[in-house]
Amino acid sequence: MGTVTLGVSLAVPEPHGSFLQRRREGFGDPAAHGIPTHITLLPPTEAEAEALPGIERHLARVAAACRPFPLRLEGTDTFRPLSPVVFVKVVEGAADCAALQERIRAASGPCARELQFPYHPHVTVAHAIDEAAMDRAQTELADFSAAWTVNGFALYEKGGDEVWRFQREYPFGAGGGAVTVPRQATEAELPQPSATSH
Repeated sequence: MGTVTLGVSLAVPEPHGSFLQRRREGFGDPAAHGIPTHITLLPPTEAEAEALPGIERHLARVAAACRPFPLRLEGTDTFRPLSPVVFVKVVEGAADCAALQERIRAASGPCARELQFPYHPHVTVAHAIDEAAMDRAQTELADFSAAWTVNGFALYEKGGDEVWRFQREYPFGAGGGAVTVPRQATEAELPQPSATSH
C-alpha cells in the first residue's frame, strides 16, 4: 500500500490562522500556501499506509485521556542562526503542548520517534527565506497576540504536491484527565533549544 507522510498538530483557529498564513505568504515563504497555521505535536513522519488504523486508534486514546487547556500566543522569536525560522511564541500552554506531544510519541505507541531537536512549541511565520524578509517577519509580528482554549488536535497528511491536508480531528475527552502540568506553566519553564521542527 506504500507509505504516507503524517503530521499531528494544533490548528491555530480563525481568524488568526488565516491571518498568519497570509502574512507568511507576504514575507515570501513559498511553503506558506501548503501549510495550515499550526503548532506541531508530531513532526512530518513517514508511516506505512496499512498502519493508519492503529495510528488513528492511538491518537483517539491520547485525546480521550486529555482535557482542554488555555493557550496564548504573543510576540516573536527566531531559531537563527542554527535553523532559519522566525516564529510566534507560545507564552501560555507550552508545557501542556510538551506533555501532549510526549504522549503522542510514546515509545510504546505507533508514533514513537526521536526528535531532531528538543521540543519547543511555536508557530512558524517564516522559514528558509532571505534574511531581510526573516527580519521583517520578526519585527512586523512582534505585537501579535491570540488566545483560545485547545479542545483537541488533528491529523494531517502531506500530498505529493507538498500540501498538508486535514484528515481527522481528535477532540479531548469530556472529563478526561489533565495533561498533568501546572496551569501556570509558561514558555520560560521549557528547555530553550536553538532550533526545532517546523
